[in-house]
Amino acid sequence: MNEVVSKRNQLLAEKVIKGLASRNMSGYYAASREEALQLALRLIPEGASVTMGGSASANEIGLVQALKNGNYNFIDRDAAADKRAAMLAAYDADVFLSSVNAMTDDGILINIDGNANRVSAIAQGPRKVLFIVGMNKVCGSDPDSAMKRARNTAAPINAQRFGLSTPCTKTGACMDCKSPDTICCQFLITRYSRHKDRIHVILVNDNLGF
Repeated sequence: MNEVVSKRNQLLAEKVIKGLASRNMSGYYAASREEALQLALRLIPEGASVTMGGSASANEIGLVQALKNGNYNFIDRDAAADKRAAMLAAYDADVFLSSVNAMTDDGILINIDGNANRVSAIAQGPRKVLFIVGMNKVCGSDPDSAMKRARNTAAPINAQRFGLSTPCTKTGACMDCKSPDTICCQFLITRYSRHKDRIHVILVNDNLGF
């Protein structure tokens, strides 16, 4: 990545990490995808049960493949014969992997979900939640700006990649629809973690996910 952009990302990440700390969440900065992968593996003990909420970012840094190849109990809902059982297993997992649809530069996390399996596990259940977040998802301090990114950037792209029939797949922006295919069913704003050491956010000096 461009040196000037990397310097900006590092400085911004320092602010984000301070904001996360003020919200009882742990933040880390990785200068590359490779560094993010090694940091994530240090935060996941061998033998841990691990599952995820469909995070493209975790795939992009190589974390999912590393967990499948390593000494971990990786619960792969996509490969499971009983997908419902695999999703329910997330609530008792040691580690739940996710990204964010957007976040503020002072540590508020914004997530939108269609089936609620991802946002519900973020809110309660797994012993640890590990977010892999590209710096492209960090917005200003106003939660409304992060929500706008989640609804107008992340949601239309995700609806397109899932092949859904929603207005945003045709316009490229949120139309506040009530389509049967909408993925904007549940909105989760995480502004504080009551449980210390539960939520961990790795900020990556790269553009990851959507």
